[in-house]
Amino acid sequence: MAEIKVPELAESITEGTIAQWVKKVGDRVEKGEFIVELETDKVNAEIISEEAGVLTQILAEEGDTVLVGQVIAVVEAGEGAAPAPVEAKEETAPAQEAPKAAPAPVEVEETSGERVIASPAARKLAREKGIDLAAISPVDPQGRVRVQDVAAHGTAPVAQAAAPVAATAGPMIFTPAGETDRVTVEKMSRRRQTIAKRLLEVKQSTAMLTTFNEIDMTNIMALRKRKQEQFVKANDIKLGFMSFFTKAVVAALKKYPYVNAQINGDEIHLNNFFDIGIAVSTEEGLVVPVVRDANAKNFAEIEKNIAELAGKARDKKLGLNDMAGGSFTITNGGVFGSLMSTPIMNGTQAGILGMHSIVNRPVAVNGEVQIRPMMYVALSYDHRIIDGKDSVGFLKTVKEMIENPEDLLLNS
Repeated sequence: MAEIKVPELAESITEGTIAQWVKKVGDRVEKGEFIVELETDKVNAEIISEEAGVLTQILAEEGDTVLVGQVIAVVEAGEGAAPAPVEAKEETAPAQEAPKAAPAPVEVEETSGERVIASPAARKLAREKGIDLAAISPVDPQGRVRVQDVAAHGTAPVAQAAAPVAATAGPMIFTPAGETDRVTVEKMSRRRQTIAKRLLEVKQSTAMLTTFNEIDMTNIMALRKRKQEQFVKANDIKLGFMSFFTKAVVAALKKYPYVNAQINGDEIHLNNFFDIGIAVSTEEGLVVPVVRDANAKNFAEIEKNIAELAGKARDKKLGLNDMAGGSFTITNGGVFGSLMSTPIMNGTQAGILGMHSIVNRPVAVNGEVQIRPMMYVALSYDHRIIDGKDSVGFLKTVKEMIENPEDLLLNS
């Protein structure tokens, strides 16, 4: 018999949430095979079985919070016999060494008199919503009611749900009687909770200020058009704007090193490396994988690195090493149509560059009004480290580099 435990992922990670079981009780499991996905506040991790056999017990349901070291499943020798009856889970539970493990689904006598099998998390949510578990139609073919089933069933009458809501610490949300269907309650994912917490910490612990400029994209767009076919043939990847902006940021950081710094207590740490975080939007929120040593990479290497990291982010394959560290961040709200924004700094970094939509606007060029493709850019920075002179100078340097892209190519 082999116990499947939540592994140690990183020193700062102590718990996670069961995101998805890819195996069910009775399935054959090979050694090293991925059986469950664990969601943590940083990354999603795939937990494997260290032994071959049959998955005989699942001790934590999807949506349950589990601790590092906790037993969440049991694999026994065998060839994949039919799944054991669900009722047997409770009988075998005392034999496990883990009262610390989340309890298995158990049968519950509901108000309708029917016997219902439900996970602890589902029962808890049903109690909070005042929903009779027997009235829920589960998706699970074995008839187990899970959190998703309860959430999809809808909300209960206000009178039943009022007591749990009143006990919460936050302000109450008023919903008119008989109109509970106007609100859908959705629990924040662990990652979304972490994102919210960290962004709030940055706002509260830094003297954040934002300065703006605008960039004429005419020359860089013309250069990309001229060189695109040649670049793709040579490197098997398109030449995008991000490699230009990454190179421009590195050049500006070298000129204004305090923008590449961070505060540690009463010390300022000036980073002598250029690990540039690139914000990537995923279904679960924004993540910031890091392009390491961007100063030492050419345009093709940066484009490939960004494409690889973005793909891993969207496939939930990012590792902790992909996101650790980083000395400065670039975020591009322009891909979603944002014209202007004030981005929030990432972690302990002192600055973040915000890119935005390219819009044709009338501008004065050599005394004449011309229509040019223009982009607003924003630098949010920690005013405790960076003064106005450096922040404005940094952004002006980025502007000059992008408006004269040949200089970036020659210096790379």
